[in-house]
Amino acid sequence: MFMLKVSDLRKGFGSGRRRLEVLKGIDMEVQKGELVSLMGPSGCGKSTLLNIIGGLLEADSGSISLDSFNYGTMSPNRVVDVRRNGVGWIFQDFHLVDRLNALDNVAFSLELSGIPSSEAEERAKSALERVGLGDRMEFIPDQLSGGQQQRVAVARAISGSRPLILADEPTGNLDVKSGQEVINLFKDLCAEDGLSVLMVTHDPLLASMADRMLLLKNGLTAASDIRSAWGIEEV
Repeated sequence: MFMLKVSDLRKGFGSGRRRLEVLKGIDMEVQKGELVSLMGPSGCGKSTLLNIIGGLLEADSGSISLDSFNYGTMSPNRVVDVRRNGVGWIFQDFHLVDRLNALDNVAFSLELSGIPSSEAEERAKSALERVGLGDRMEFIPDQLSGGQQQRVAVARAISGSRPLILADEPTGNLDVKSGQEVINLFKDLCAEDGLSVLMVTHDPLLASMADRMLLLKNGLTAASDIRSAWGIEEV
């Protein structure tokens, strides 16, 4: 069962002789409960692809099917429901509000999406317990380690009960051990909660922990493995 299906997605920037075709017909699928890592050279369009899937940017052509949503070429102001109910985001920078504790950071994002405060707080508590921070709910970001701050960000992403998590370099600011713990958390959420995660990473070893690796190169995606991710040629 496919949670996400991207078909012939194309996106370019600029015009005339200066136009740059970034995505040249992306076809990819992510199954329910699957963790998929996406790698590729710097500037190859990984973030552009995530932004289109996340409803932040429209494609020039092609289509996206995400759970019950169908979009791709619609402008961001026409896919608000995708951002509100379809996709949760996790970034390299944790994007936490410094003055709010962990519980309020998660609840605040839910309230922004229209959920009443009392329900938002209950959902936030549940999400923080799910990521192993049940005893850190009252801590502000400065009182948490980098790995714990990213777990708050993960809790915020899953608290909205969205089927797909888009993670853009989620371990970029973490040490190796904390990064591996975040990937293991993703795997637990996929296996036990049925979430799907599409993760952009530059780290081949972390990417290899996913269920499947994709390589974005020359505007297209292809199945990948640890050798090609490192750029190692077969002998």
